[in-house]
Amino acid sequence: MRVVSWNVNGLRACARKGFLDFLDASGADIVGLQEVRAFEHQLEPGVRAPAGWHAAFAPAERAGYSGVALYSREPPERVETALGERRFDVEGRLVIAEFGARCGRLAVASVYFPKGSGRDRDNRRVAYKLAFYAALFEHLEPLRRRRPVLVVGDYNTAHEPIDLARPAANTKTSGFLPEERAELGRWLRAGWVDTFRAAHPGEPDHYTWWRQWGGARERNVGWRIDYVLASAAAAKRVTDAFIWPQVTGSDHCPVGVDLA
Repeated sequence: MRVVSWNVNGLRACARKGFLDFLDASGADIVGLQEVRAFEHQLEPGVRAPAGWHAAFAPAERAGYSGVALYSREPPERVETALGERRFDVEGRLVIAEFGARCGRLAVASVYFPKGSGRDRDNRRVAYKLAFYAALFEHLEPLRRRRPVLVVGDYNTAHEPIDLARPAANTKTSGFLPEERAELGRWLRAGWVDTFRAAHPGEPDHYTWWRQWGGARERNVGWRIDYVLASAAAAKRVTDAFIWPQVTGSDHCPVGVDLA
């Protein structure tokens, strides 16, 4: 089975650029989306409920902001969209779906991790970002003890210098701050597996997000900030991990894994 994740940078705009064609051509069984930036009623019926798919949405309270979704071929047994802290839940950053035996009892979390930069790009939201990381980590601990778990999404953090094209120029930029990198490292030391890096160790120039100006994507001056992290039980089932930079429609590209 295949699980894909994509920050679509606005699902309504992405739909006009061929999202439904991508959904059907992806070969995916489960697709997590981030930065949906729409309420369900604002989506066209075919996007809100595509034929052959089950869809779950977790919008932000603020219009046109954040929001995540999860599409699946099989209906989930349980869906959760809250961490239980209002400061996080109002921003629509989490949907967790648990699946039955036909999907190997897999759980998939589609997550839009916060940016650390504020509107003035002053890193004022770093503390909030790290608190969200920590709260989600603790929330997932009981889940990964009882079933395989994938945490897919936009982590808004490049973990190592190999994960961005200009590391030296971004040491004071949110997304590559030491404390942000350390928090992602804590997840990995605790047993979560960066599936792409495990499958492609030491390979440079693999990115998932590019600035929308200056020809950054054409020149491949990007950041790898979209991940599929797997619990130990889920990682054993991963047969391939991939990034699809050829897929356009957003400033991010899809990432994913194939599972036995």
